[in-house]
Amino acid sequence: MMSEGPIRALAALDDELRRSMYAFIRQARRPVTRDEAAASAGISRKLAAFHLDKLVAAGLLRARYEFVGERRGAGRTPKVYEPSGEEVRVSIPPRHHDLLADILLGAVLDEGERETARDAALRVARERGRAVGTAERERTRPGRLGAERALTVATDVVERHGFEPSRESPVCVRLRNCPFHPLAAREPAVVCGINQSFLGGLLDGLDAASVEAALEPRAGECCVELRARS
Repeated sequence: MMSEGPIRALAALDDELRRSMYAFIRQARRPVTRDEAAASAGISRKLAAFHLDKLVAAGLLRARYEFVGERRGAGRTPKVYEPSGEEVRVSIPPRHHDLLADILLGAVLDEGERETARDAALRVARERGRAVGTAERERTRPGRLGAERALTVATDVVERHGFEPSRESPVCVRLRNCPFHPLAAREPAVVCGINQSFLGGLLDGLDAASVEAALEPRAGECCVELRARS
């Protein structure tokens, strides 16, 4: 039976405006004011405040009063919002344990005589990623991909597979979450390797030779970033 906390979180995110503002605040990586949240959703500050306070009540956000950026004048300290930091079992975007399960099952069924289970999992992950990338390239026919265009295409694809991509520069995309969490926390060496292999295969399938999937672990984020090759 689902506990009360997740039920409240699900109910809070049932509204499209709340989902939009919640996603905006998660991606901001800093405290966000009511005005900023309102602008992101295209609604009034008063309506934004109503929805933001609902997200706070559901445990998805926390609020406090703090100046953001340069303090100007002697006005009232604005109320700001940020993710609560608590483990809420509502995923934005959704987890993709089905993809991980498919990779691991494929490795079990197709493990070579001279392969370890880990080697088989990495190989299958790359094959699955390559298939996804190839399908996307055939669908969109993007032509020759330089680094910046390759990252734009890859960003669209990984977002559909449960990642939260964030463009840190024209030639680097950080993945702000792991779609396989919390399994990654239990076996990071295995799951991070599978992640890197899947994303590397995706780039292969896109024929994006100018870009690589590199292991660059950061606390609270995916262990892989997509970036232009040196």
